[in-house]
Amino acid sequence: MQLYFQPLACSLASRIVLYEAGAEAMFTEIDTKAKRTLDGDDFLTVNPLGLVPVLRTDEGDLLTENAAVLQFIADQHHAAGLAPLGGLGRARLQQWLCFIGTELHKALFVVLLDPKQGDAARARAREIGASRLAYLDAHLAGRDYLLDAFTVADAYLVTVLNWSRATAVDLTPYPAVKAYFERLQARPSVARAMGEEFELYRAEQARRAAA
Repeated sequence: MQLYFQPLACSLASRIVLYEAGAEAMFTEIDTKAKRTLDGDDFLTVNPLGLVPVLRTDEGDLLTENAAVLQFIADQHHAAGLAPLGGLGRARLQQWLCFIGTELHKALFVVLLDPKQGDAARARAREIGASRLAYLDAHLAGRDYLLDAFTVADAYLVTVLNWSRATAVDLTPYPAVKAYFERLQARPSVARAMGEEFELYRAEQARRAAA
């Protein structure tokens, strides 16, 4: 498999899951502003939307959209137990993937990370985000993970919560969320993936500053 990614973007979740599963993959870094790989290849020929993650399967098929990529990786590595195989368990997994993708990723953090958004939009995003984080906090109280064990949804959630650093979203009012985030950062697959991508992010910022 080949994963197209941008450092510390939502594609970080796929790297975490690959490490969690002990899977082999080629990682291809994308400059999403230039829409090119670091080797200069046109990324728009891979994904016309210019977004990560994109997964190229061993058969050469291209898969986009974070929730789909994460579930595909999990299904290719059943033994790792990263996704329920079906029934209500799988529906619950999809429920949380949808919640993270729509209520936190898009509705909160994308707005706060977008320099084109005005103060009113940012204030509204924080207002909405507060209710969503409170909902998440209530669910995580007394729980180690979103479901009964670590799944791809946890890999996505810890990735998104990591953006609280760049957006000054204070997790202190949500003690269960804060404890969850701190606990998952210490998980070996998460610590490895975040450490590697943080260094790649620093190199990316240095390249842009020098350009």
